[in-house]
Amino acid sequence: MDWNDLNKALRSELSAVETYQQALEKEQGAEQEQAFQQLSNFLRDHREAASQLESQIQRLGGTPSRDSGAWGTWSKIVMGAAKLFGDKAALKALKEGEESGVKEYQELLQDPTTPNDVKTVLNNICSKEQTHIQQLDRLMQTA
Repeated sequence: MDWNDLNKALRSELSAVETYQQALEKEQGAEQEQAFQQLSNFLRDHREAASQLESQIQRLGGTPSRDSGAWGTWSKIVMGAAKLFGDKAALKALKEGEESGVKEYQELLQDPTTPNDVKTVLNNICSKEQTHIQQLDRLMQTA
């Protein structure tokens, strides 16, 4: 593992930040306040993850990515389409993004060349994203 692998994860986190911001732009009614608060918390978690990844990349001598790249563009298109089809479709798109992130982190965690201190950070981020998936499942059931 090198810092370029972490930059890929960072671009995914930046994409997640953009995607949650887009999801939260939608007008919220009083009945959606709990969902809005949860999504806001997820956005905060992804911002924090991006910051942690930036620090790890710099510590390893790399230069952190500043934008989400092609993945961010794709996420915006998917979320834009999902918002047209309603809350459940938007939540499903967010869940798929979280699942993709978990898979990416699990691959990095299984890489024997990933330093243990980096694994600690990645494991913490991955754990939060697994929690996001469970909470998104609950939100989809009530949407």
